[in-house]
Amino acid sequence: MSELAHIGKDAAGGSTQQYVTVRIGPQLFGLPIHMVHEVFVPEAVTRVPLSAEAIEGVLNLRGRIVTMLNLRRLLGLDRPEGDGMAVGIEHQGEAFGLMIDDVGEVLALDANSREANPANLDARWAALAAGVHRLADELMLILNVELVLQRAGTAHGLPAAVAH
Repeated sequence: MSELAHIGKDAAGGSTQQYVTVRIGPQLFGLPIHMVHEVFVPEAVTRVPLSAEAIEGVLNLRGRIVTMLNLRRLLGLDRPEGDGMAVGIEHQGEAFGLMIDDVGEVLALDANSREANPANLDARWAALAAGVHRLADELMLILNVELVLQRAGTAHGLPAAVAH
């Protein structure tokens, strides 16, 4: 799956990429906007016996079964106080909810300002990042959904030989 964000042309003719910003712990992440279907507060999540640790469970969202992935647990972070939020995405025909701490704004960033992960980036963050954008006051990591699904142990995120 391509991790490219929606690419458009800005007023000056340069390429821009749009991201929905989310927080997981202290870190700001950007999700390619074309992947985000909705933002919601997860309610009535049902635990699935013997599922991978990062899978919080499933919920029924408007008649569709959504697999909820706990990104804090995936990253080895403590559980926050409060309910948190989730970002609804679709990957290979399956619906997933990525449990996050908070959702921010949509940013349109110059595609040329995207950089590789810095060598000193915490390994937990680097394992899920497809690059970074340096913002005025912090670093935004680009969340690689394919890597998230692989690390969470979902069948669609695993290579075919492992999933079957």
